[in-house]
Amino acid sequence: MFREDGISRGPLEGLIVCPVCDATYQLQRPKNGERAVCTRCHKVLIAPRRKAGMQIIAVAVAVVVLITAASVFPFLEISAAGRSNAVSIIDAALSFTQGPMLVLALMTAGFILFVPLVRMLLTLYVLIPVVLDRPPARHAIRAFRWAEAMRPWSMAEIFALGCAVALVKVAGLATVSFGPAFWMFGALVVLVIVHDSFLCKWSVWNSLEHPKER
Repeated sequence: MFREDGISRGPLEGLIVCPVCDATYQLQRPKNGERAVCTRCHKVLIAPRRKAGMQIIAVAVAVVVLITAASVFPFLEISAAGRSNAVSIIDAALSFTQGPMLVLALMTAGFILFVPLVRMLLTLYVLIPVVLDRPPARHAIRAFRWAEAMRPWSMAEIFALGCAVALVKVAGLATVSFGPAFWMFGALVVLVIVHDSFLCKWSVWNSLEHPKER
């Protein structure tokens, strides 16, 4: 944990501010496996892990592959009255393309697929040079800032929850079978959660701003 008292008037690099409650602390970097927690709101400020960079890169690559595959393979197959129809995630998102519904369809596809995909690609762009002990990539700070700004708009888990609610209502009216993309999307949601839990934002910012101090 940090302490608010005894804050020196040294350079700002020696301070850290909680993003939730704005409490300011004297920076004390924890060891690998330990966590620095805000004593006021209990927000985790720093949580370094050993070899976390390679783990995050592996998870990000897996998410990129799963998003690409899940957008192509069938997601669900619905059978009723002797008829069946299989749709992919893109087919479902773009099924309403008439008039003003086209904007809504494009936004839905973007929040489900495009935003998580771009966010993972930006993460790879930022972390790969850092993990390989090379200078940060060009505009890496801006890229990581964009990746973090996209986090609230990555709604893969919201889509999964919506599908679960819809399937409960449809199950009594038709026969529903899951396609390969359904299981890919389920794994994708879990990996996105793992990615966010492993990522220590302070460690990434420190590596980008002070590459020689890693």
